[in-house]
Amino acid sequence: MSFPTKRLARVVSLVLALSLCVSNRHWVGPQVFTGSCAHTSQRSSGPRSRTAVTAAAESCLAQLASMTTLSIDTGDLTVIKEYAETGLITDATTNPLFVSQAGLSGDPVYVALLEDAIAYARKSSTKEDDFVELAMDKLAVNLGVAISKLVSGYISTEVDPRLSFNKEETLRRARRIIALYEEAGIPRSRVLIKLAATWEGIAAMKELESEGITCNMTLVFGFAQAVAAAQYGARLISPFPGRILDFHKKLSGKDIWEPEKDPGVVAVRRMYSYYKRYGYDTICMPASWRPSRGAGHDLDEIEALAGVDRMTIPPGLLEQLATGDYVLERKLQPEACADECPDEELFGGAMSEADFRLLMNQDACATEKTAEGLRAFIADTDKLEAAIREKLIA
Repeated sequence: MSFPTKRLARVVSLVLALSLCVSNRHWVGPQVFTGSCAHTSQRSSGPRSRTAVTAAAESCLAQLASMTTLSIDTGDLTVIKEYAETGLITDATTNPLFVSQAGLSGDPVYVALLEDAIAYARKSSTKEDDFVELAMDKLAVNLGVAISKLVSGYISTEVDPRLSFNKEETLRRARRIIALYEEAGIPRSRVLIKLAATWEGIAAMKELESEGITCNMTLVFGFAQAVAAAQYGARLISPFPGRILDFHKKLSGKDIWEPEKDPGVVAVRRMYSYYKRYGYDTICMPASWRPSRGAGHDLDEIEALAGVDRMTIPPGLLEQLATGDYVLERKLQPEACADECPDEELFGGAMSEADFRLLMNQDACATEKTAEGLRAFIADTDKLEAAIREKLIA
C-alpha cells in the first residue's frame, strides 16, 4: 500500500478552509518544518501588530503576567513566537481543532508536519487503523514540538477525545504521546496530557500522574469535576468560565451580568478557593472567555479572575490586554480566597465514582457543556481522520 502524502496535502487543504478563516485567522508563511520555528508570516507584521505584541511594562498584559502565569491558546506558530518574545507568555495550549487545522490547512509549514507524521506512521505501522491513529498522535506531537521551541514552559497535547470514556485506551495513547515527545527530545516534564474531565479521564489521570506524566483536565464546567481532579492528583485543570456563562444566559434569558456575578467567574473562583483552603497543588487555569456585560467588554472575565494561578488566552484577547493601559486590579489572592471558601471538603478527600456521577447528574451545566465540548472536539478529530483514511484506500 502506498501513502501519497503530496496528493493528501492537496486534497485536505480544501476540507477546512472555511473553519480556518473563522476560527484561526493567523497562519505562518511557507517554510519547511525542520524542528525549529524561525517562520515568516504572510499576514501583516507592521507597526500596529508589533506595538501590540511588545507590550509596555505598564500595559494590562504586563500587569496580568505579574500576578498570573499566562499561556497562549492557539496553534499558530508565528503568533506564539511573537507573544513568547515579550517574555510575558510562558506556556501554550492546543486542542483537537488546532491539530485538525494544522493537518488540513495546506500551509507548507503544517503540511510538512503532516507529511512527517504520515511517513513516521508508514514506517512504524502495518494495519490501516494503527496507521491512522499513530499518524494523528504524531501530528499532534509534531505541532507540540514546534511550539516547545518557542515557549519555555508547558505545552499541552490532548488525547483523542473519542476515548474520553475508555480509561485503558486513554492510558495507552497518553503513554505513546509522551514516548513520541521523548523520542523527539522533549522531556515529559514539559508536557501536559490533556484529558476530558469524565470519570474515566480522571481515573486515567491518576495512573498517569503516578508515572510522572502530568495532566491537564479539560472541559471542566462543574465543581465535582474540579474537586475530583484535585483529589486524584491532577497537575492542572482548565475550567471554562465563558461556556458556563453561555449556559446560564440560555437558562435565565439574562444577557448582561456584572463580572463578579458572572456564573463562570463565580464557578472558577469557587474552585480556586477550594484548592487554596484544602492545600491542593492542582493549578487552576481557566480558558474560554466571554464578555460578562456584552459586546465591548471582552476582557470582563479575565479581569474578574486576575490573580488566578494561570490563564490560557487566545491572541485576540492578548492583543487587547497588550494595548490596555489602565490599572488592572488583582481580584484573587490565595490566602483571602482560602479564608472565604465556605465549602467543606467533599467525601473526606476521596470522591468515589458513584459520588462523582451523582454530582454530575445534579449539575445540568457540567453535564450538558462537557458533552457539547466533547462533540465539538470529536467532530474535528473525525475530519482529520477521514482525510488521512481516504488516502489509504485511494
